Amino acid sequence: MKLGSLKEGGRDGTLIVVSRDLTRAVRATGIAATLQQALEDWSNLAPRLNALYEALNDGSAADAFELEMEALAAPLPRAYEFVDGSAYLPHVARVRKARGAEVPESFYTDPLMYQATSAGFHGPRDAVKVVSEDYGIDLEAEIVVITDDVPMAVSAEQAAGHIQLVGLVNDVSLRNLIPGELAKGFGFLQSKPRSALSPVFVTPDELGDAWRDCKVHLPLLTHVNGQWFGAPEAGVDMQFNFAQLVAHAAKTRPLSAGAIVGSGTIANEDTALGASCFAERRTVEALRDGKPSTPFMSFGDTVRIEMLDRDGNSIFGAIEQRIEQAHGA
Repeated sequence: MKLGSLKEGGRDGTLIVVSRDLTRAVRATGIAATLQQALEDWSNLAPRLNALYEALNDGSAADAFELEMEALAAPLPRAYEFVDGSAYLPHVARVRKARGAEVPESFYTDPLMYQATSAGFHGPRDAVKVVSEDYGIDLEAEIVVITDDVPMAVSAEQAAGHIQLVGLVNDVSLRNLIPGELAKGFGFLQSKPRSALSPVFVTPDELGDAWRDCKVHLPLLTHVNGQWFGAPEAGVDMQFNFAQLVAHAAKTRPLSAGAIVGSGTIANEDTALGASCFAERRTVEALRDGKPSTPFMSFGDTVRIEMLDRDGNSIFGAIEQRIEQAHGA
């Protein structure tokens, strides 16, 4: 099934069930008011939501309405936890090579991960607002999974059973602020503003055979200002699958229902498939030409991130955002 949230009903939105073709929706009235509420009682509420989904698709759901993407908040407008990995080692290796550093051996056995911003997510049509272009505005096209309650110290095999939903994220980065923050040895803060989530999250069965080994075996397509930017294969060159990422995050603490776990920027060894962020493209240029030639994003630029099934149908809907200048209080 496919689930989203309307920009109504408070900070956590109003849960809706969305049709397979993303054209119609129905409020989940009487089942769960919000997606967070549904995830906290997933084993009981998911079958009821799925029945409503089937009714919506066969035309028998009462009070169904035409879906307008602009009316959507993020499926989880805020979450208790967002931990983001870096599971695509071609991206890590290239970035480190560009600055003359080697990839530590531990990176091949232990995932990279950090605690990201989760207090609020942009909806799929909300603008990315940044104070200054000097910050180095970048997109990051990624896949996320959403869990129910995950016990501490689960194995990867156990963690797989706690992955209930899959979605997309534009994990915005401010690249020119990152070096100074990392030099302090204490991680990201100002360089990682709010991210945007796809119009809907879907249960893994909606992906069919594209969901295998806890990976999504489809390309993730990015356009910038209407021009093709990249379509790397998400199921290729992923060093750690989502079950391993969830288990890593839960090694020393449980994860609450509604936890979001990110894949990190999708990247392949084959650079002909393009990039999922400007840092990646600029690194490829630096390694090839001695210096990058593509600038970071500017105010007025647009980004579109989408994943299509093998028949060309949008699975999650598209994240479509414009970069705008933010003004202080």
